[in-house]
Amino acid sequence: MRILHTSDWHVGRSFHGASTLAHLEDVLLTLAQQVVERRVDVVLVAGDIFDTGMPSAESYAMLGRVLARLQATGARIILTSGNHDSPARLGFLAEFAALAGVHILADPTRLDTPIELEDEHGTVLLYGIPYLEPALLRHRYPEQTLRTQEDTLRFALARIRADLAARPPARSVLAAHCFASGASGGDGERDITAGGVESVPLDVFEGVDYAALGHIHGRAVLAPHLRYSGAPLHYSFSEAGKPRGSWLVDLGAHGVEEITWLDLPIPRPLSILRGTLAELLADPAHEAVREHWISVILTDRVRPVEPMRELQKRFPHAVTLEHEPEHLEAITEGGYAGRVRERGDAEIMAEFLGFVRNGEGPNAQEQAVLAALIAQENNEAIR
Repeated sequence: MRILHTSDWHVGRSFHGASTLAHLEDVLLTLAQQVVERRVDVVLVAGDIFDTGMPSAESYAMLGRVLARLQATGARIILTSGNHDSPARLGFLAEFAALAGVHILADPTRLDTPIELEDEHGTVLLYGIPYLEPALLRHRYPEQTLRTQEDTLRFALARIRADLAARPPARSVLAAHCFASGASGGDGERDITAGGVESVPLDVFEGVDYAALGHIHGRAVLAPHLRYSGAPLHYSFSEAGKPRGSWLVDLGAHGVEEITWLDLPIPRPLSILRGTLAELLADPAHEAVREHWISVILTDRVRPVEPMRELQKRFPHAVTLEHEPEHLEAITEGGYAGRVRERGDAEIMAEFLGFVRNGEGPNAQEQAVLAALIAQENNEAIR
């Protein structure tokens, strides 16, 4: 049996205010092509299907198109809910979707009820663990101690292992959405600890042939049978340069035989540019990244006026800007009273401008304006 492990689609998420729906749909349709080309039997999506618990109509429509394309390949589709999803909304009409081979596993009370599939070697049991919020789960099982994410995952795996033990020997695969020890995901996942998503030890996942994890947005191999696929799109500049894709898992008669990484296309790469505004606007080397998502770090001594407007004339997809001057003027020690003692108004204003502009005092035009205002001390403008 051949399984494609993907996760963290985050349908509806924006990238610094720009919609990602069109790019994500293109990438997921490419994934559907890979399913056909690689003769995939099962597509396993490990949580965070949507980016919010209240998806837009456009997000639902896009997901519907993608699932229809995947279902048309003949593969079984298994989706679990993540901490960004609303289990009720994601699982709406799940029973009807299952009739078409699209299985939405968002009910925590059924996490030990697997999807049963057969291949030439026998049965494969596929378990989906929806994101388990300890505070929302413990009232269902008051006899259990469910204070942390580790508690809930240990409880879930104990139930799954008990179900496995009660059945004839079979190969097993599970999908879970959590932050496992040793994983590193940058800031692509915005709320790494929100809602109880704390670190879960790797020994929690013992007893299954393969664990398809979601929540971290970069690929990671924590153990041969325990992996993150990461998100299909870049959702943070911390992910710049990192591949996007999924794991192709081949199950043989006795478990996992081979795991292969499949790259996905990157519709708009991420680039981080550093330099003065003049350098960034003039350097021909930057033409190669003109259509990338751009994060800019300006090194001008003084922050230019409206730099983003100028940058977007050359880089239309520049979305973030920081000012980190290479030279920082030393701050004068002493209190304000000492610095202004025996100084005239023009000197005080010049020092103030130099203080707030990293050592660059008033230019000739500004000096003339200051002098004119000071000369008209009783003028309304001064007051």
